[in-house]
Amino acid sequence: MDNQYNYYNPNENSNNEDRQRMNSQSEGSQNGEQKGNTPQWQPGGDHLKKEKKPHKNLMRTVAVVGFAILFGVVSSGIFLTTTVVGNRVFGLLDSSKSTTASSDKVSKGTPLSKSSSVVTSDVSEVVDQVMPSIVSITSMSVEEVRSFFGGTYEQQSKGAGTGIIIGKTDTELLIVTNNHVVAGSDTLTVAFTDESTVEANIKGTDAQYDVAVIAVPIENISDDTLDAISVATLGDSTSLKVGEPAIAIGNALGYGQSVTTGVISALNRSVSMTNEETGDTQESGVKLIQTDAAINEGNSGGALVNVNGEVIGINSSKLVGDSVEGIGYAIPISDVGDLIENLMNRETKTKVAEDKRGLIGITGISVSDAFSQQIEMPAGVYVTEIAKGGGAEKAGMTKGCIITAIDDITVDSMEALQEQLQYYEKGTTVTLKIQIPQTNGEYKEQTIEVTLQ
Repeated sequence: MDNQYNYYNPNENSNNEDRQRMNSQSEGSQNGEQKGNTPQWQPGGDHLKKEKKPHKNLMRTVAVVGFAILFGVVSSGIFLTTTVVGNRVFGLLDSSKSTTASSDKVSKGTPLSKSSSVVTSDVSEVVDQVMPSIVSITSMSVEEVRSFFGGTYEQQSKGAGTGIIIGKTDTELLIVTNNHVVAGSDTLTVAFTDESTVEANIKGTDAQYDVAVIAVPIENISDDTLDAISVATLGDSTSLKVGEPAIAIGNALGYGQSVTTGVISALNRSVSMTNEETGDTQESGVKLIQTDAAINEGNSGGALVNVNGEVIGINSSKLVGDSVEGIGYAIPISDVGDLIENLMNRETKTKVAEDKRGLIGITGISVSDAFSQQIEMPAGVYVTEIAKGGGAEKAGMTKGCIITAIDDITVDSMEALQEQLQYYEKGTTVTLKIQIPQTNGEYKEQTIEVTLQ
């Protein structure tokens, strides 16, 4: 007899295996073998309610999770494929490259520019190019010092400066520096880039422009040193622009060559200087370059160069006050080019023994630039007395005239004149430029030959 009861089947589309399992469970229920699956009447219905099996929920959960994972993998693959294709087709990778490049620039600082119009932070190549043409200069002199008890005694003094190799002949190596670096010195010693040293002699000086040229005999320089050094390349200071880079190289504080960097701060500066011996204040003889590159004692005579390694100025620490920071000055190389060439062509001077030095035969006082402007007199040495029988008297010199130059070397003080006379022996004839007063209060220049006695 057929079973009169129809059991509740939640899934009409389940497979035959599920139906057979349910039928076997139904038969077991009728035989009383599984008490927990006893069918119950549903009020108002013809079907019996059957409890769901736990393993069927687990299978559904596994299936859902599997589909989710599959969907995620497929979606990720599609997204990555689209991104790669888009980057290759539309060049989207350029933005990431530019970001990396920008990051590198920030982390490494301002990159070295190969254009001379851009400020650079790495000047090592320029320094390597210029340094062989820079020398250190040490001057030794004896000065008279007043003691605590009112007496005087002699004391040896040592000074430090810098020079620039500007020429080479068959017999001499020529170096330009500041006049105040070599003024009053008894001996000059030059140290080259390979730290070898040799003595130098003064070839020519100009106190007004604070420029001097010294010479080192080629025969005193070793072959290795000659191979290590080089002649500097001179630039054009007339084409400078405010704001362009500047590099100062010199023997700062006498410690050896050092490098400072900055920019051209201003051009055509006039600077007042105080004469340490007379106390008078006078304007610099040439319009100057102002820079914020540090220029300290010992830097005087060193090179101010541009980013091409060309010398555009001669540094001078004398023009900077102790209370001033961030301001340095240099003599424009183009403004003193003719003067330097003139000094280079002069005969090299060697100081003579004091007992062999010649005298002009005058007594005089200094007329500084500042004082001369106040009293409307030329700057130089005002002659107050003529020695009888001396060279000046024989040459026709009279009291009241003013000596302004000896052998084309400008003298603006009695000290400057005595400095030049150290190189002349008795019997030597020198050419003096003098200013002779006229009846109308003006002065007339005249050149005379004087034989020193």
